[in-house]
Amino acid sequence: MKNKYFLIYFGLILGAFTAQGQAPRGPIVVSPKVNPDKTVTFSYLAPNATSVLLDGNQFGSANVPMTKGENGVWSITVGPIKPDIYPYGFKVDGVTISDPSNTYLFPNERFKASLVEIPSDSPAIYALQNVPHGSINYEYYPSVESSTGTLVVYTPPGYNKETAKKYPVYYLISGTTDTEETFWKVGKVNLMLDNMIAQGKAKPMIVVMPYGNPLARIAEQTGKDKPSDVMSRDGEDALKRMKLFETDLITKVIPYVEKNYRVIANRDNRAIGGFSRGGGQTLRTAFNNVDKFAYVCSYASYISPAEMDKSFTNITENPVKTNKDFKLLFSGIGTDDFLYKGTTEWENYLKEKKIKFKSYVTDGGHTWMNVKKYLNETLPILFK
Repeated sequence: MKNKYFLIYFGLILGAFTAQGQAPRGPIVVSPKVNPDKTVTFSYLAPNATSVLLDGNQFGSANVPMTKGENGVWSITVGPIKPDIYPYGFKVDGVTISDPSNTYLFPNERFKASLVEIPSDSPAIYALQNVPHGSINYEYYPSVESSTGTLVVYTPPGYNKETAKKYPVYYLISGTTDTEETFWKVGKVNLMLDNMIAQGKAKPMIVVMPYGNPLARIAEQTGKDKPSDVMSRDGEDALKRMKLFETDLITKVIPYVEKNYRVIANRDNRAIGGFSRGGGQTLRTAFNNVDKFAYVCSYASYISPAEMDKSFTNITENPVKTNKDFKLLFSGIGTDDFLYKGTTEWENYLKEKKIKFKSYVTDGGHTWMNVKKYLNETLPILFK
């Protein structure tokens, strides 16, 4: 009996010491909080900070001072904000950080901004809806220069049940510093297709999302420094890197996909598209490999007329053949995009050369909000 009371007493003493040794817990921070009126409250716990700023310039809040509360939580409410998905971050005493209370992050080679989604009153085409859903798969494949490449692959609803059915493939490439995850985590291409397929607006298809910077991956896997970003989009270094990506896609990615997935392996059932740098990779890869792709989608990108005259006379010298070869040549751009001028010049060049293309101009800039608009325009017309 004495041993029993001793153990109880010892446990109480130990518990008291343990409790005293634990650091005091701060207030629980909920951030971001999307309010019913479409305003958003952002909060950050930093009792010792002298300055905390909200940086969310894509919804109009660039370096806006936040207010410190008595509990050490800095907060600000902004908006109402137009429904969409937006990146943001905090600047704490001059240092930019993501929101530690938010696990929804922008996939990027550099700073991984936090993301906030402002829902619309009626479900957006990219919103999670009560429809059959496809699958997202991660793949490793043998890539160029003996490196190991990474892919994200979307398979449509029913893929795993209808085991005799084959599908067309859309190769979709993200922009500079983006990763193979960006088109589904930010672009929401998987949910867009789920909803469009359920509504009969798009054909069931496989979407393959490769990493667009194989040179950086090779450097990482061989212990070298990551190469710096190119200064010119059509300079010698940029074109060399784009050629490396093209080689990877044509000789490594496509064979891997066609070996491991049930695809219709011909040009009429292959599409290629991309945003920004990925759009430049798209155009050059498609124009160099006309036998591989019948659908080409350029999202906020272009090729200069000088480069077209130098490298792609196979596209311009016989417009009748080119117009027959490409069932779709799409060019999408925002009026506030820094690539708007170059894109319109390229489109005017195509008109002069009598090359048919579908132009889509929207407002806004070089953003993933616009990318979803481009997807909304192109997904329904692929493979039809």
